[in-house]
Amino acid sequence: MESVLYWLWLAEALGSGARYAGELLNRWPDPAALCVHLRAGGALPDCVPRTAAARLRRTSPADMTDRLAGCRAAGIAVLTPEDPAYPDRLRALPDLPLVLFVTGDPACLNGRRYAAMVGTRRPTRYGTQACHDLARGLAEAGVVVVSGLADGLDGEAHRAAVEAGCPTVAFLGTAIDKTFPAANEPLRRRIEAGGGAVVSEYPPHYQGKATGTFLARNRLIAGLAEAVCVTEARSRSGTLNTVRHAETYGRPVLAVPGSIYSPTSEGTHALLRAGRAQLLCSAADILAAIGLEGDAAPRPADRAAEPELSPDAAAALAALGPSPRTPDQVAAATGLPMPRVQTALFELELTGAAAAQPGHTYIAVR
Repeated sequence: MESVLYWLWLAEALGSGARYAGELLNRWPDPAALCVHLRAGGALPDCVPRTAAARLRRTSPADMTDRLAGCRAAGIAVLTPEDPAYPDRLRALPDLPLVLFVTGDPACLNGRRYAAMVGTRRPTRYGTQACHDLARGLAEAGVVVVSGLADGLDGEAHRAAVEAGCPTVAFLGTAIDKTFPAANEPLRRRIEAGGGAVVSEYPPHYQGKATGTFLARNRLIAGLAEAVCVTEARSRSGTLNTVRHAETYGRPVLAVPGSIYSPTSEGTHALLRAGRAQLLCSAADILAAIGLEGDAAPRPADRAAEPELSPDAAAALAALGPSPRTPDQVAAATGLPMPRVQTALFELELTGAAAAQPGHTYIAVR
């Protein structure tokens, strides 16, 4: 019987995110030997919960034959810790994944430098631009951007890496054959076509537990990364779960400062205030955190050929900053009449130099 079937059997019984997976493998590094031991009436280590032990005893590796065949027919790679293509950076995790299902190119999971970009699913224009610039800078420096293919900043980070022509790795909290949200399916295809990989612990047509799967995948984002970067996050956010995993694994955390008036920056500011994160202002900060200080990475200001602004728009931009300002405040600061201020603000929005905020206010984003 193929060894991969024993790994599939073990993963199915233990489930994703098993905190004792590493401990069990330390005692029984070969699932086939463990299976023989159990069939002979042997006992399991105390670290294995009763429910998982019961599943191991009532199921068989042969039960996984159809699953393996289905993956191969669909072009889905099945990686186990004994496979050379399995990500080296995940092997040492105490809750390492016993099986990974991969589409795209598994080669990008090893031998590269990795940084995670995570954040809110409902970012501001400022957060979106900051995430894009940082991820693009990393990709252009040859660093593989790792994220979760979710709405908002996850997708933006992957998109920037794809545009830069660098592989990017997306960890799913769903079955490997499902893209969530479905709107990111075209982005997923670009990731796979560009030498990147989409990875999940959950097999095709997964019908198991639906709760906790996204939180479980966060540990894989943190585990593969050499540093975790947070662009925007609310004070209560799944992003902070990824941060906690990064802290557990000893990965440095970096956070982008935002407006003191923006709820989407409350989480990042809390991380910075508590000393749990380093200040993140450019891709160079991330490169330094992972020991690549000598590598060139473009700063946001280095982006090529910003569109030239009209004099009124330039004056309005100079009156804006990270704190929201009303058109009346811009008019008072510039001396421009209101119709010209409104035209200037519209121009700034079109060029991406300013972003509208709640309450008909504006902030500068460059």
